[in-house]
Order: sequence, then structure tokens, then C-alpha cells
Amino acid sequence: MTSTRSQPVSRQSEVKALTKYIRVRTQPDARFVEFDFAINDPELFVELVMPREAFESFCATNQVVMMTQEQTDAIDAEMDKWRYGEETLMSRNHDHSQQ
Repeated sequence: MTSTRSQPVSRQSEVKALTKYIRVRTQPDARFVEFDFAINDPELFVELVMPREAFESFCATNQVVMMTQEQTDAIDAEMDKWRYGEETLMSRNHDHSQQ
């Protein structure tokens, strides 16, 4: 069996080619930036917090794109389903008009 030393480099290239998404959750003047970060699928994200300068460097390094309003709306709707369920007492008590 032969080993290929270029495999890790190839994997890095594959990851670099994937779209990286962010969704900022804090106000523009906040000292720390709270944001969602996703790779390739905006619905599968991690929540991160960084000082503003580190956040800006992170975004530049990862060549991120902002999630669209359509993407964030879909994520919020899915989170509401998990939080309140469908056709449950909590779902009926939740005020959907505030969204």
C-alpha cells in the first residue's frame, strides 16, 4: 500500500472551495461579535464569539459570505419547530406574529 502525502493538501483545497457562511447576532458597535458560522450548509452552524478584530481576521481568512435573509428565515423557522413543536400546546401559545 502506498501513502499519498498530498492527501492532506487536497483535503485543505476541498475545504477552501466550500462556501463559509456567517450570520452576525450582535449590534455593530458591540465589543465582542456573536455570530453563527457554517461551512457549505447554512442550516448546520456553530455559534461563536470573538473580539471584533479577531472576527474581522476570521472572516477575511475564511472568505465568508453573509447568510441571505431567505436562509436566516428558514433557519429561524426550523429552530422554532424544535423549540415549540408543531401542533402542541407550546406551539399554540407562541406568538408567531413577532417574527
